[in-house]
Amino acid sequence: MDALLPRSRLLELLRERSFAEREVTLSSGLKSNFYIDCKQVSLDAEGAALIGELFHQTIEQVAPAAVAVGGLTLGADPLATATSLISFQRGRPRQAFIVRKEPKGHGTNQWIESAKLAPGSAVVVVEDVVTTGAASIKAIERVREAGYQVVHVVALVDRLEGGREAVTKHAPLTAIFNRKDFMGDR
Repeated sequence: MDALLPRSRLLELLRERSFAEREVTLSSGLKSNFYIDCKQVSLDAEGAALIGELFHQTIEQVAPAAVAVGGLTLGADPLATATSLISFQRGRPRQAFIVRKEPKGHGTNQWIESAKLAPGSAVVVVEDVVTTGAASIKAIERVREAGYQVVHVVALVDRLEGGREAVTKHAPLTAIFNRKDFMGDR
């Protein structure tokens, strides 16, 4: 599949369903003049397929040795699932994992839910929107504490508000889109 077709269609969906130019308070507490709710697209069948395809293609280029993808729940959950599914369909299966916000309150008290990854496995952290980078960094830290090697972070949107610089202190970051794809140079 031509990489430009899924990318342009996904951008169209994000602009139509996820993007709003209005004053909002972000989860970081920062104020912004735009909002991107990626779940409006990542939970849609077509959107999930496009995200899975683009994330799979990106991981094949930047982190082909990765055996799993995942990130901080809730934003990363549909991204990891879509990417894992497409990777299987393309003959390069990668498991999905979920990083809990709090450890499981019973049983093993684990932070990571996964299909038994081998210790030291190379993994990619996925993220819907990078603003400050806090969610990606928390996921990276938890994944490393669990004994896995974070080789890259792949994000759907980089808001270009300092998160890239924060994240890349911990792992390389590739974003499919950024603020300019939605706002131009504003």
